[in-house]
Amino acid sequence: MTGLPTSAVRVTVPASTANLGSGFDTLGLALALHDEVHVRIVEGEPGTAQVTVEGQGVGAVPTDERHLVARVVHEALVELGFRPPALRLHCRNTIPHSRGLGSSAAAIVAGVAAAFELAGFDLRDKDNAERALQLAAAREGHADNAAASLLGGFVVAWQESGCFRAVRMQPHPDVAPIVLVPQVESATHTTRGLLPERVPHVDAAFAASRAALAVHAVTRDPDLLLAATDDRLHQDYREPAWPDTIALVRALRSAGIAAAVSGAGPTVLAFPPGGQLPAGLAPNGFQMLHLPVDLNGVRVSTG
Repeated sequence: MTGLPTSAVRVTVPASTANLGSGFDTLGLALALHDEVHVRIVEGEPGTAQVTVEGQGVGAVPTDERHLVARVVHEALVELGFRPPALRLHCRNTIPHSRGLGSSAAAIVAGVAAAFELAGFDLRDKDNAERALQLAAAREGHADNAAASLLGGFVVAWQESGCFRAVRMQPHPDVAPIVLVPQVESATHTTRGLLPERVPHVDAAFAASRAALAVHAVTRDPDLLLAATDDRLHQDYREPAWPDTIALVRALRSAGIAAAVSGAGPTVLAFPPGGQLPAGLAPNGFQMLHLPVDLNGVRVSTG
């Protein structure tokens, strides 16, 4: 098959925060900070792309078919049985890059969603959504960020028989995330390299209990978020990569505020009571953003 039923689509995709403490590569939460992509099929050499970018990533990302969204659109269309066409993309980015807010997962989900819409596959269909998750998560190697951006709300992700799976749950209305974003960037592959191959059994048991508690706290009882976001599995091991981030997490927790590293860092995720941090707890060098939970996930329209 080569003919595509749709020639232009618009995609809006949310940022995400992953782990929420000990829920490593498992728990994810969609955040109301969005990238927007307009994808149009144009005349030209199949498999090529022309990309314009505004906002985050200007001057730092490719503007041809090497651009991540363009690559994913082409690859996903091949997976769906179509020849990849020439594309023109315009990306309006607000998700900070390499800060632990799921920018790469959002770009991948945007590309997959655009391809499905171009090919006439409705992501509201459960089977299509599951297939889209496979394509997106396979690029990341885990499904927490991708599932959150795809489905919205709060997700629990896992792998089963080589497949990526996720369930979406409705977060409690009092869950009011704040992120504190530093200027310094981080690379997930670098910070993963700091993690040990083995952890003590007592730390693994601690992580299991807190990750399970986080599911209850996010969906039913936010008063338990301070305990639920505690971690012994990965954050302390990453302290050499971003000491200021870990120091801020510890300061917030010492003040009774639920806090954790967002994804691979260096952004800090916090859930202060009433949605406000006390004065003096947001240090210089960190931009504070109040980001409600995005309940919709990726949104796609034609035109």
